[in-house]
Formats: sequence, C-alpha cells, structure tokens
Amino acid sequence: MVHAIRMPKPGQMTEECTVVAWHKKEGDPVRRGDVLFEIETDKSAMDVEAFDDGVLLKILAAEGDVVPVNTVCAYVGEPGEAIPEETPEPAAVTSPAPAPAAPPPAPLPAPGPAAIPAAAAAPSAPVPSPARLAISPRASRLAAEAGLDPRAITGTGPDGRIVERDVRAAVAAPTAAPAVPVAAIPVPPTQGEEEPRPLSRMRRVIADRLTQSWTSTPHFTVTVAVDVTALLALRTELKAGGTNLTVTDFVLAATAQTLAEFPDVNSRTDGVSVWPRRRVHLGLAVSLPGGLVVPVIRDADRLPIGELHDQAVALATRAREGALAVDDMTGSTFTVSNLGMFGVDEFSAIINPGEAAILAVASAIPTAVAIGDGLAVRSLMKLTLSADHRMVDGEMGARFLGAIRRRLEDVASFRNEALNH
Repeated sequence: MVHAIRMPKPGQMTEECTVVAWHKKEGDPVRRGDVLFEIETDKSAMDVEAFDDGVLLKILAAEGDVVPVNTVCAYVGEPGEAIPEETPEPAAVTSPAPAPAAPPPAPLPAPGPAAIPAAAAAPSAPVPSPARLAISPRASRLAAEAGLDPRAITGTGPDGRIVERDVRAAVAAPTAAPAVPVAAIPVPPTQGEEEPRPLSRMRRVIADRLTQSWTSTPHFTVTVAVDVTALLALRTELKAGGTNLTVTDFVLAATAQTLAEFPDVNSRTDGVSVWPRRRVHLGLAVSLPGGLVVPVIRDADRLPIGELHDQAVALATRAREGALAVDDMTGSTFTVSNLGMFGVDEFSAIINPGEAAILAVASAIPTAVAIGDGLAVRSLMKLTLSADHRMVDGEMGARFLGAIRRRLEDVASFRNEALNH
C-alpha cells in the first residue's frame, strides 16, 4: 500500500518548513523509524521519519524547497506500486501557476502575534465579499519589509499561494523596488582576507528580523541605575541556605510583575491599531555559538521566583542542546537580554518584532555614590529600555523602569517570596 509522507507541523505557529537534506533516494529501502529527510523552520531543525516499511517510491519536494505543512513530500510503498495519479504539487515547484483573471481586492490577512504587519492601504471604493489573499506568513513579512504589494505577485505555491520564493523573485526583478542592496552583491576578497563564508541560516534569520525591527520601528531608549547592593547580599544569603537564585531570576520576576502593571508596554502595534495583551509571556535571550534564540516563559507574572528560575534554567539548557521546540520560541510579549555576566557597563538592544519594548541588563559595577555628606561604594546595575515610540512615550518608559527599580531594591519582598517557596 502506498503511504504519503507529509510535511509535519513542528509547532503551533509553523506554516511551512524548508527541506534541508534527503537521507534516502528514490528506490532506497525504508524501514519504520528511518530518517527520510531533514527540515528546518526559522528557528529549529528536525528529522522526518518513516512510519511504514517499503521503498521510497517518489520524492516530490527537493532539497531547498519551502513546503507548507501537511503537503505531500514523498511516497513510500512496495516496489513497483503506482503512486496516486493526482499528485499534490509541493510548494517549491518552479513553474508559476496561471495568474488569476483579476488580482484579489482584499487587504493582507491579519498576521500572527510574532510578526509585525504592514499597514494596508485602504481600497478606493468598497468591494463586496472580498477574497482572502493566499500568502504564507514568511512571504507576507518579506513583502512588507521590501515595500511590495503582494497582490501584484504571482504565487507558485499550491493553488497559486504566494510563498517566500515568489517575493524574493519579485524583489530581485529589475522593475521591483526596492532593488537588491549593494551589500548583497558578492564582492571578491581583498588582500589579506580569506574566502567569505555564508551566514548560517540562524544568522540570516536574526539579521532579517532585527533589520526589519530597526528600520520599521521608531526606537528610543531610557536608562536607570539600580542599587543592587542589598540584592546581591540576599543572593549570597539564599545560596548559603541552599536556594540558588541568579540576578537574572530577580530581574525576570521584577520585569514580569511590572509588565502586568503597564499593559501598554506588553502590547504591540502596527502604527494603526494596538493589540492589547494582558498575559505576560517573557522572552529570555540566550546566546548560542550559531546565533541568538529567545525561549519564552509563559505567564511569567503568575510564577513564584523559584519556578521562574527552574523554567529559565530548563529553557536555556534545551536551547544550548538544540532541543527547543518551535512553540518554546514563539509568542513572547516582551524580551529581557542580560549581558551582566560579561562585564558590560551599559548597552541597548533592538526590539524583537511583534513586541513594544526590550530590556537590556548590564553588569553590577562597584561605584562611588554620594550618601548624605559622604561617599560609599555601592553596586549599581544599569537597565536600558528600548521602546517602540508609537506605543511607549518617554514618560511611560521612565515610569516603567522606575517600577522595576523599586521592585529590585525591595529586598524584603524577594526574601519573603524566596523563603516561602
């Protein structure tokens, strides 16, 4: 019996995956549990295994193809069996589908919470019963970044769906605007340089997302210095008693509670509408050799500090082992980036797309501070908020940071919470 091998759905937010490499070729024997091919999403990779014995009869999705989830990628069956006559086309067919008689008049569909939507232009006249534009989320985001109207792009995916490859082709076309940036043109190495190596997929994704954020979001920053002398003493005290909490844990707890107090900082906007978010899903930036990932602690404001610590450690460990699921890295409402362990005096971070702000945490630096008529050495830690000025103005940013500072300097509350849990 012929069995269809479909593109899996690695996570709730995943709509398509890239075929990275095939481990079998047509005609190879296949046993249940064998790895057939590798796939990759924007943030993770996984193997696709066979669920039946037989031979690999037909491969429909080639290496490098971007394929929607649930699309048939191959068939496994007995040698000589005929595959179904109506073979579904994978997303990466190279010949474009026939263009529709007239482009759909509808605006772009509303994007998910992890993307920054482009503002759709209002139609010149009301159109009854508008049709939904068939476009993948990644293609929609890329079109917005390039300033292209996706309704003018011919889709080559199933049923004329617009996929990422179609938008890239439109960007590269001589009449497309904007043109391919000069930096994207290969440049031969100069004297003393080695041959260039391509950016990893993770680095390219990071570059695309942060370039999108920096160029489309009006960033502003505000910084406060927090006296963490008593907090560091508390950490030492708790550690001696068997409770091992980090500075990051205290910052996460204070930030989560403050986000619940300032829901606008926890929301997102496209410059036209605001999407309020009452649940606090805190992203924690984790550095890896290949780039940066941001696993998410769900409902962080409802967790005691001990559980926040456990979840942060578990997510960071899975990140470094390459074992994060796609859902572990989607849906954040605010991100914390801590470089305090690297001796950083102060820094600012770029807002994660789909969020209104990000908090940059520097090192605790021994500093001479005026106290009354004298001087004392205190440990000061600078916090810098990068905020979307469309959502957060200077006053709100200052009050938000002030509230985090008050919580971090309220050592008695942290001691009671840590000892009670």
